Amino acid sequence: MDVSKRAKVLIQAMPYIKKYSGETIVVKYGGNAMINEELKAAVMSDLVLMQLVGVNVVLVHGGGPEINAMLKAVGKESKFINGMRVTDKETIDIVQMVLAGKVNKSLVQLLGSHGGKAMGLCGLDGRMLMAEKLVTGADLGYVGEIKEVNPEPLNNALASGYIPIVSTVAGGYDGNVYNINADIAASQIAAKIGAKKLILMTDIRGLLRDVHDEDSLIPVVNVSEVPMLKRDGIISGGMIPKIDCCVEAVRSGVNRAHIIDGRIEHSILLELFSDEGIGTMFY
Repeated sequence: MDVSKRAKVLIQAMPYIKKYSGETIVVKYGGNAMINEELKAAVMSDLVLMQLVGVNVVLVHGGGPEINAMLKAVGKESKFINGMRVTDKETIDIVQMVLAGKVNKSLVQLLGSHGGKAMGLCGLDGRMLMAEKLVTGADLGYVGEIKEVNPEPLNNALASGYIPIVSTVAGGYDGNVYNINADIAASQIAAKIGAKKLILMTDIRGLLRDVHDEDSLIPVVNVSEVPMLKRDGIISGGMIPKIDCCVEAVRSGVNRAHIIDGRIEHSILLELFSDEGIGTMFY
């Protein structure tokens, strides 16, 4: 890119930088963007740039592949029901160790290596996430449903100039530890701290009118349209819980929620600081 084009990019980004400076953005980090090294570096660079221009960033992460690898290493099979991990006592110990330990601290170190300031937290810290056992048709074990979000640890980290990096294990009122879906946790955290935006990184372009045609992206959805899109089969399968998280966030006061393609380098910046945006926006 020549110098004049670079200047135009910066000028285009300027009103968005002004708009979001001082605001809080919650990013749920997962999928291929957590596995591919080039994409990981791009995400970290995006977060550092956001921090440098005054955006308060909270990063909520998953870690399914790492949990699967550890379970396999100890000879334990990963089991899922309706996309939810069956989490017995041994599995929740591994989930806590991998998410709150290995994955979380690796991300803190990686962000630091890109010039950012990060603080690793999990839902147990400061009783940030309190949960009860999720009751469904099937017994999922130590899978939790969030009942309470305490924003104080996040606000303290942000006020001190850090990006909180949050792993989604929660404390139970019964003294147990519970595994929490990261999309759901990000949605509820965004609502509780009054975030301007919630961004869910995925491995697809966004909501597609035809799942077999990536050019059929629906760029903007009013949350009131979601029930109709479900009836028409446009929202189905694994997209249902992600979109439900976006709807819940918007209805709880988050200004905008986005599902974006984490396979595209710098997708967060493209969404936040460009005229075109990327993915599907819910309002």
